[in-house]
Amino acid sequence: MRLRPLVALLLLSVPTLASADDLVVSAAASLTDAFHAMGKAFEAKHPGTHVVLNVAASDVLLRQIANGAPADVFASADEEAMDKAVAAKAVEAATREDFARNALVLIVPKEGRGPIGKVDDLKDASVRRVAYGDPASVPAGRYTRAALEKLGLWEAVLAKGVLAQNVRQGLDYVARGEVDAGFVFATDAAVAKDKVTVAATVPTPTPIRYPIAVVAGSKQAGEAKAFQAFVRSPEGTAILRGFGFGEP
Repeated sequence: MRLRPLVALLLLSVPTLASADDLVVSAAASLTDAFHAMGKAFEAKHPGTHVVLNVAASDVLLRQIANGAPADVFASADEEAMDKAVAAKAVEAATREDFARNALVLIVPKEGRGPIGKVDDLKDASVRRVAYGDPASVPAGRYTRAALEKLGLWEAVLAKGVLAQNVRQGLDYVARGEVDAGFVFATDAAVAKDKVTVAATVPTPTPIRYPIAVVAGSKQAGEAKAFQAFVRSPEGTAILRGFGFGEP
């Protein structure tokens, strides 16, 4: 079966079309819905501010920022991508802080083709395709690999792997029934609960935490810091909780 490409996950605008006065927030794909709501709420409290949300895999966003794409805030789905951002001096290290947590889950299509009720079931010969983010660039993929390595299942799943460019693409593959199962964050599964079923929650060797920081050289540094503070505020925390994210 040929897998269809995912429609680009860009909300409100794209960074290349952002005006000099826009606040560009580059956020991990799993934050799509939550940060869309976050941006609207922030705009309501800051009249005249326009939030441009750019979403993709965390490492892809980092490459964009490092290559000069406009961005004021970087929100990653794992510590590794933010570590790289700090090392590359792409963000102001002093502004870095964790703001949310998540969980890794194994999902299957709502109209599943086989009895997958636990991760170990992926070894069954009837399971032919398993989607997960590319560990080289997608935090969800890195968490998946680490979890499966600890369970001794990585090689078995790797042989059936369908790499996704970001966690939402993996979700899309499962929702369309183009794979037998997939690994995504719990919050991603929640936004497609009419199309996918959570078969199991998968323990990860390290907690899934989301860091945020102001981009180095931001032309909207004041607004960027205000946005970050809003994300960490009681109102921002409530928005995140509404989309299934936990506190860090």
